[in-house]
Amino acid sequence: MPYVMLAAGTLFLLLAANARAPRRHPALLVPSFFAGWLTIEMAPHLLVAEVAALGLLAAYGGLAGWAGPLGLALGALGVAGTVATIVAARRTVVTLRDSGAPLDLDPEGAPRYPRSHLVVPPLCLIPRRGVKVHRNIVFREEGRLRLKLDVYRPAEDGQLRPGLMQIHGGAWVIGDKREQGLPLLNHMAVQGWVGFNVNYRLSPRATWPEHLVDLKHFIAWYREHAEEYGADPDFLCVTGGSAGGHLTAMVALSANRPEFQPGFEDADTSVQGAVPFYGVYDFVEPGPWPIPMGATRLVERMVVKKPFRKDPEAFAKASPVTYLNKDAPPFFVIHGSQDSLIPVAEARRFVERLRETSDAPVIYAEMKGSQHAFDVFPSYRTARVVEAVERYLTGLHRQYRQGKQPSVPDEIAESLG
Repeated sequence: MPYVMLAAGTLFLLLAANARAPRRHPALLVPSFFAGWLTIEMAPHLLVAEVAALGLLAAYGGLAGWAGPLGLALGALGVAGTVATIVAARRTVVTLRDSGAPLDLDPEGAPRYPRSHLVVPPLCLIPRRGVKVHRNIVFREEGRLRLKLDVYRPAEDGQLRPGLMQIHGGAWVIGDKREQGLPLLNHMAVQGWVGFNVNYRLSPRATWPEHLVDLKHFIAWYREHAEEYGADPDFLCVTGGSAGGHLTAMVALSANRPEFQPGFEDADTSVQGAVPFYGVYDFVEPGPWPIPMGATRLVERMVVKKPFRKDPEAFAKASPVTYLNKDAPPFFVIHGSQDSLIPVAEARRFVERLRETSDAPVIYAEMKGSQHAFDVFPSYRTARVVEAVERYLTGLHRQYRQGKQPSVPDEIAESLG
């Protein structure tokens, strides 16, 4: 039992250290990411498990010999690290306020994300009270191709409501509408939005830009069918994480470009706002993708299907930074400071260049201590970010209804540089 205590204590300390400084070595990248992701976003649950494990091991002879006390000491350090992770997550509110977003995170009487979901995360898979879900609606059908979406909408009918398009991630090769964006879409529906969780063709079957073309088809479909689901066909925002963040930026910045709308060039594919989470924005600088573990080969062989060295222009055409323009819609860019899959420098560079180009406000929130994909399941950080995104987008919609241009308060706009 003392050696079990030593092993447990060592494990708890390693988990805490990895959460603070994730490994980026190719051989350790994937296990480091998953360990850090779960440790950070499930820190309260992990803390309870760690304390209980150390207590039980001590009660059943785990302190005998030299190994037991050493294991307990290491475990105590691990527990302290987990507590520090929880404290860092609580600073999410400060980070969001510092982002410059024109929102009140705690308005009096505003519904908050249900704290029961933080205790039991699988509850996010169940539609919340007052939310109606329409599943597996076909929005594009050509030959054997059938692309589907799920709709999350308020159960009560009423005036036309703003629409939100959710794009899942998964490195352009995996992922599904059933797996991502659920905490956000449920909350947005409760607050009066109509959310569309959209599937698109995946690589290697799909070759870029077919992924984007599918999403443009959805926007064209939305213009024609939004009212059937209680949504305003003239108001649509877009969000997504990871590969979905890349596609979110592409959708927002490439509106109405005919090369991405073959056969439906006249369709209006503009959106009124974009919220990309931990996305990829530039495949060219400082390389096809500044991540280790063969990510370059993944994009070359399975997505773009061209060698970067021979055709860098193909990678530039797949990069959101190529399409920066003064007429870009408002952006709220969100990234984790501890992201080991897509380094935070990717978001910082994108935001800097977008602010130099766009006439619309560009908001940036860097989640201190957060890993990649932090919003996939409910955590304290997820709850506060979901609340912030809802209030930010609702503010955009309010300005739209009032006929105003998207803006932030002057004193905040000046601080954005």
